[in-house]
Amino acid sequence: MASDRDILPTDVKPIHYAISLFDLQFGGDWKYSGKVDIDLEVKNSTKSITLNTLNVKVHSAEVLSEAGKTASSVKASKISYNEKAHQCTLGFDQAISGSPKAVLSIKFEGVINDQMAGMSRAVYKPTAEPSKSTVKVDDKYYMFSTQFEATDARQAFPCFDEPNLKATFDFEMEIPEGQTALSNMPVKETKKSKRDGFQVVTFETTPKMSTYLLAWAFGDFEYVEDFTKRKYNGKNLPVRVYTTKGLKEQGRLALEAAHRIIDLYSEKFQIDYPLPKADLLAVHEFAMGAMENWGLVTYRSTAVLFDEYASDQKYKNRVVYVVAHELAHQWFGNLVTMDWWNELWLNEGFATWVGWYAVDHLHPEWNVWGQFVGDAVQTAFGLDGLRTSHPIEVPVRDALEVNQIFDAISYSKGSSVIRMLASHLGVEVFLQGVADYLKAHQYSNATTNDLWAAVSKASGQDIKSVMDPWIRKIGFPVITVAEEPGQISVRQSRFLSAGEVRSEEDETTWWIPLGLKTGPQATDAKREPLLEKQDTYRDLDTTFYKINSDQTAFYRTNYPPQRLIELSKSLDKLTVQDKIGLVGDAAAMALAGEGTTAAVLSFMEGFAAERNYLVWSEVLSSLGKIRSTFGEDEKVAAGLRAYSLKLVTAATEDVGWDKKPDEDWLTGQLRTLLLRTAGSLGHETVVKKAHEQFESFKAGDKKAIDPSLRSSVFQTVIRTGGAQAYHDVQDEYLHTTSVDGKEIALTAMGKVQTRDLAKEYLDWAFAGNVATQDIHTPGSSLGNNSKVNIAVWEYVKANWDMLSQKLGVGVVKERFLRTGLKHYASFEVEKDIQDFFKDKDTGGFDRGLAVVSDTIKGQAKYKERDSAIVKEWLSAHGYMK
Repeated sequence: MASDRDILPTDVKPIHYAISLFDLQFGGDWKYSGKVDIDLEVKNSTKSITLNTLNVKVHSAEVLSEAGKTASSVKASKISYNEKAHQCTLGFDQAISGSPKAVLSIKFEGVINDQMAGMSRAVYKPTAEPSKSTVKVDDKYYMFSTQFEATDARQAFPCFDEPNLKATFDFEMEIPEGQTALSNMPVKETKKSKRDGFQVVTFETTPKMSTYLLAWAFGDFEYVEDFTKRKYNGKNLPVRVYTTKGLKEQGRLALEAAHRIIDLYSEKFQIDYPLPKADLLAVHEFAMGAMENWGLVTYRSTAVLFDEYASDQKYKNRVVYVVAHELAHQWFGNLVTMDWWNELWLNEGFATWVGWYAVDHLHPEWNVWGQFVGDAVQTAFGLDGLRTSHPIEVPVRDALEVNQIFDAISYSKGSSVIRMLASHLGVEVFLQGVADYLKAHQYSNATTNDLWAAVSKASGQDIKSVMDPWIRKIGFPVITVAEEPGQISVRQSRFLSAGEVRSEEDETTWWIPLGLKTGPQATDAKREPLLEKQDTYRDLDTTFYKINSDQTAFYRTNYPPQRLIELSKSLDKLTVQDKIGLVGDAAAMALAGEGTTAAVLSFMEGFAAERNYLVWSEVLSSLGKIRSTFGEDEKVAAGLRAYSLKLVTAATEDVGWDKKPDEDWLTGQLRTLLLRTAGSLGHETVVKKAHEQFESFKAGDKKAIDPSLRSSVFQTVIRTGGAQAYHDVQDEYLHTTSVDGKEIALTAMGKVQTRDLAKEYLDWAFAGNVATQDIHTPGSSLGNNSKVNIAVWEYVKANWDMLSQKLGVGVVKERFLRTGLKHYASFEVEKDIQDFFKDKDTGGFDRGLAVVSDTIKGQAKYKERDSAIVKEWLSAHGYMK
């Protein structure tokens, strides 16, 4: 047994499951009965079989075997549970030994929970007349679905719930007549049940796969359908987006993307999509963004539904990307699965990168790689710059540890280093290696080294040696540049956002593609990668140079202060990715004490003429962190507001309120961002117009506010309109029929300006008004509001027992605490948080608390170090009186 993980005994191995669920109880205890027959390969004679269960009660178990022509049955004489390990052990009076066939037959009882894990129920308000058979308890309507990743198949049925214990699955379920049942495979048969008003739906046998990829769902569903253009086994593949009745037309965008992406991946991976159908299902309560169940991908509604006339246009981008990400998993993760959860990044890092690759293929006008640099790369830098980060490939012992590594390291850093490698090798060469990897390991499990071996063969380069430090070591480098006429010297060292790197933390030497642009035309200088701690690059035209072209490599750059100012005068020579990288790097250097906030503010002044949404997004994000850190001093806060308002005014007035004919998507996003920012800064005409539109909207003219400007208007009126505006937006939250309306309203409500309203918001949210899937939004929105964010911590302290129960275990609790508490810049608050949790059971969210602690300490050091510098700069430049 592997010593670095808690896994099941290896005496038996599952080959096939036949699962039957029946007697589902709607209301009351929400229980169901089940039977599972598991075909086993018996590797060692044993008197016990241990498998995974959680919140599942085993009633009886027996092993049926055949030796020659004699069939025998051995019933379990003892059934015991290890609740902490999520295990059930079946004891037998005689040994189970090897034979041509052994079947473990278990009768059990499960729960249809409301925790978005295992088999769960989701409440919704029908948008069309529901079928009479739709499950309704009191005044609430329900749909049902599963969520098994990472380790929650065990919450639905007894199983061997580890990724490398692959098997095939037969599944059948008894559901109300008139309802639609879905699973990984097409329906094989539907027949009337002995139970009045019910039917039994049986599905085709799945391919060999991991338990976490099994899925089923049922409800009052309808669908939109299209077909792939490529043929699979001689047929165009059916692709469907399922929703509860009344919403199917909002699945058109996802549908249009899905069938094209399936064809794209089938071509690029050189393996046809391996199942006979592809279903996408919108689930009304969903903890994650989506889940890649093979053949039945499930999504939270805002990640798959889009109304061209009523949705904020930003969700268009989100829907296409999430569809692309999940469909990538149908090959990379489902067809070939990581051997164990320590290599989760193999699934998520690759799906993130290739998801963006697919979106770029479908929508090159969206500047996807600019988005990637501003989103994935900066997010990864933020977490990986902490001492409490972890390597991409990280030891994982048990279920609670698994759930905490579905984070920016596995997804965003993983995808960033893949992009770096693919850019270095050439994308087509890299994808050839991926295709070879998939072909070699299909229907099986593989490791990071297996991927590197395939890419090495395709590229003719030793990939493992250059990538190992990126995958197995913690952190990332900063390149510090020193200039002399005609040459630059560069030195790599580990970057920590809190600065003060100790020598033992700086032992890694990374392989670093330099990506050097130089000269009047900003041309590629074609220099060798940096393979040592430091090196000198000679014969350069240093009138202009930029390291890390298009920000394709995963490192930060620390330029001399004067070079930063020179670069701000040469923005026309830089790509969108270059600009985003420069802004992010400059702000990070100030935070770490490697540069100053004064240099950042001077540098950002050069962006007043910028008109690209993605660049502005990074500028305003970096500026927002500066305002949050130094904003406790009201004079400094006022000075930073004045600086920010001056910076955005020309661009805001230029883009205006009205959408132009044939306007591109990025311009629309720029308008939303700038109006929201200018409104929050008190731009008089923006504030006035926002209130005018909001009054008309409240009076019943729902077209008074462009759907994409709801966030701008709502946030502006709440910041400037007090309690009345807050309650008006709250009323909009309660009554909106827009699929994205609740998210937009919840975020806006966090912009209140008094602690009393902040507390009222949290009380209201936790009184059952906000679905568990969205409960982090009030916390993160208030947490990101420096005017009131201390109210979040005060609320957590005062209401911990209630919060702990309502947030449950795992991802929901971790997400609420991490996003709500990480914004402070106070050593005292950090110590208070540490002291509060030191005697609490923090299993399942201890990594999140470590991120909170490390982040706050870094920000507190930053405030302590640069407060006087910021004051002096603002005064000298006329922003502070």
